[in-house]
Amino acid sequence: MATWFTLGTELGERMPPSRPAESGSTDVVVIGAGFAGLYMQHRLRAMGLRSVGIEAAGDVGGTWWWNRYPGARCDIRSLDYSFSFDPDLEQEWDWSEKYATQPEILSYVNHVADRFQLRSDIRFSTRMTSATWDSTDQNWTVETDHGDCWTSQFLVMAVGALSAAKNPDIAGIDSFTGQLLYTSQWPHDGVDLTGKRVAVIGTGSSGVQSIPLIAEQAAQLTVFQRTPNFAVPARNMPLDAEEVAVLKRRYREHRAEQRTSFGGVIGPQAEQSAHEVDDGERLRRFDAIWDEGFLFGFLGSFNDVMIDPSANAIVAEYLRDRIRAIVTDPTTAELLCPKTYPVGAKRLCLDTGYFETFNRSNVTLVDLQSTPITQIVGGGIETTDALHDFDAIVFATGFDAMTGPLLNPLIVGEQGRTLREEWAAGPRTYLGISSHGFPNLFMITAPGSPSVMTNMIVSIEQHVEWATDAIAWMADHHFRSMNADHDSQEAWVAHVNEIANFTLFPQGNSWYLGANVPGKPRVFMPYIAGVGPYREICDGVAGDDYRGFTFR
Repeated sequence: MATWFTLGTELGERMPPSRPAESGSTDVVVIGAGFAGLYMQHRLRAMGLRSVGIEAAGDVGGTWWWNRYPGARCDIRSLDYSFSFDPDLEQEWDWSEKYATQPEILSYVNHVADRFQLRSDIRFSTRMTSATWDSTDQNWTVETDHGDCWTSQFLVMAVGALSAAKNPDIAGIDSFTGQLLYTSQWPHDGVDLTGKRVAVIGTGSSGVQSIPLIAEQAAQLTVFQRTPNFAVPARNMPLDAEEVAVLKRRYREHRAEQRTSFGGVIGPQAEQSAHEVDDGERLRRFDAIWDEGFLFGFLGSFNDVMIDPSANAIVAEYLRDRIRAIVTDPTTAELLCPKTYPVGAKRLCLDTGYFETFNRSNVTLVDLQSTPITQIVGGGIETTDALHDFDAIVFATGFDAMTGPLLNPLIVGEQGRTLREEWAAGPRTYLGISSHGFPNLFMITAPGSPSVMTNMIVSIEQHVEWATDAIAWMADHHFRSMNADHDSQEAWVAHVNEIANFTLFPQGNSWYLGANVPGKPRVFMPYIAGVGPYREICDGVAGDDYRGFTFR
């Protein structure tokens, strides 16, 4: 996953290393070298196709190369968060914990790259700046910040959904004389915050994960919260060797179940309404999920949690009661209780000691709803009611999700229309993998696909396999280009919206909607009918000679 940053000189000028510009022709240009980019390179090589990979980071790993903040950890169980395409690979790799840390995931990605010798075709520390479609030659011309110029039949955007950092929009950042840190761009050699007065702005997933560890170092930690988040405990622990052995004996069956599941993970999918059981049964079920530590457990605890506001309110109040029981100061506890959106409408966070951290004597919570930040000054942060002095400020301000990584470079399709222009009112895709007017452009886990609502590796594998199968089908049928049909795309967009609006998911001002980015169109971007049904739809399209696409 390529990552695009414009955070200013405090992160250093990221000029590409000097090297001669390259140019030439290839079959496929792949942007990104995270899980999606690496698997795409592997599949293309097996097909005998030439490819060039372009990656902004210094090595493989995508989001796991960039995000090295304290506590960075996957919220999908490690035994599920790995490639399934090679049975030998899944047998030889051993995870150490229930939820893998960033260093362990990065080690896994490096193992995959080494095992399949995938680095040789990738240009690292290189950013794609533009891609232009030539309708006459039916080729893409891809340019980079090194001055490279590649022509290719196909362009694959394997840039990830959460790889374009959202710049904090706060006056006076440049005037701060202390240390500025960003969870999305944490220094690779780490940061020592011992004895410092530290501010953390943001309480999304990266904030929830990093705040407990920063609190252990800092002399004083002040957390600036705009919107509280629901979080459930990870209950992380070392993996039991026998449990791992049992799963590895049936890994093939388990993988097949993942591919047809709702979210790419195997978990409870109740058939009962929350109103069909008594209070005691609901409490028993909720307590079991809380004690297990499973991100999606509460949303699947009853079949109407995400469609019935009253059922959702039951789950939300249970989680709020848990916060109140953990946080000893009642005022702080209430500030940490989400009350303005349904549980699940903003992504649930998986935490390790997050709410307990607010019981520490060196931790303070500032509610930005009642006392917003007015500016950053030389010595700290000024709100409407106080000036807070700090030695370091940590921005856990998230990402321009899903569309940001695709719209940052300039992509020019048919008749000179840019992807930015076509998506000005929100993303428009067919199946979340192609966009009308941009032939031979495949987007991996883009808007209109299950993507961030799922175990990403399950969705990545499905998309990569579908795209490479389409490329092979085109070659067999002597077609040079494929383009999503406009009417098919519009019907898919309407279907994605219809499914979303049937649920409570759009009722939170979340990054699912782009609500965290000022001026971004408010469109619910993921497809939420589940990875199993989505796979059936995609397979049906392919089986019907790629229904909804036009070919030349």
